[in-house]
Amino acid sequence: MRTSHRSECVINQTVEVLGDQWTLLVIRDIVFVNRRHFRELLTQSLEGIASNILADRLRKLVEQGIITKSDDPTHKQKAIYSLTEKGIALVPLLLEMAAWGHEYLPTSKLQGLARTLKEGGAELRAEFMNELRKTHLPASG
Repeated sequence: MRTSHRSECVINQTVEVLGDQWTLLVIRDIVFVNRRHFRELLTQSLEGIASNILADRLRKLVEQGIITKSDDPTHKQKAIYSLTEKGIALVPLLLEMAAWGHEYLPTSKLQGLARTLKEGGAELRAEFMNELRKTHLPASG
């Protein structure tokens, strides 16, 4: 994992972690579409990510502590990717990006879950994030 940064600016450091399009799209697919296996992320992405790029981004997200990789209990040869609390904390950022795109990019569409969460306000977003915690985080205690 990279420990040095171009500057101490928090926006720069965040961009260094999340700044390329593929990283954000992988996170989007895990958060909003519940794609948690490599094959699902590879074959069901609307944008058509290459397998080597996907493998690299998943590895970087694991290194950054945004997702975890574990053995899938339903299939011996599959890994399952889960969001960490750090990953779930990106939901408001993704929703703001979606809202900004909907407002300022005329060909974009705010649809599906992103639209529902925008229209549902802070309470629904908090509820969604709690559901992600139940799905992705190991039971504590």
